[in-house]
Amino acid sequence: MSEAPSTPSAGSPLTHFDGQGQAHMVDVSAKAETHRIARASGIIRMRPETFTLVATGQAGKGDVIGVARIAAIQAAKRTAELIPLCHPLPLTRVSAEFTLDEAANAVHCTVQAETVGKTGVEMEALTAVQVGLLTIYDMCKAADKGMVMTDIRLLEKQGGKSGHWVGG
Repeated sequence: MSEAPSTPSAGSPLTHFDGQGQAHMVDVSAKAETHRIARASGIIRMRPETFTLVATGQAGKGDVIGVARIAAIQAAKRTAELIPLCHPLPLTRVSAEFTLDEAANAVHCTVQAETVGKTGVEMEALTAVQVGLLTIYDMCKAADKGMVMTDIRLLEKQGGKSGHWVGG
């Protein structure tokens, strides 16, 4: 016996739940394919000595920022494997930029993910930021277990029915 198609509860903004409150993958088949872009960012703060290791390339495990960049890109590509109700997307571009902030002993990560498809790339950009920062943590934890990842957020999204959104 087949089930009726799932629809969100009346008036609920939570599209990942059907009328009975059961989690489901959102049906995007009726949506138009558009160019979609999402930018997200985050920060990892560390001790000054740890920051110096990262900035000078002297961390024992190698080029921390280079490895974190590759990890962020890989994470964007694998987001649907990590987030249960996320659609697998054919990404057309992912860029991961890391900025060293000596005054704050921090590394800022900004990721832009793009696709041409029926659903957005916000989760891919956010996942990439998290994994990029986690990679820095992993590579530097022997020197500084107290690093803090913070301010992970969506900065902007474009495309789709909801249009252009910029965070505050």
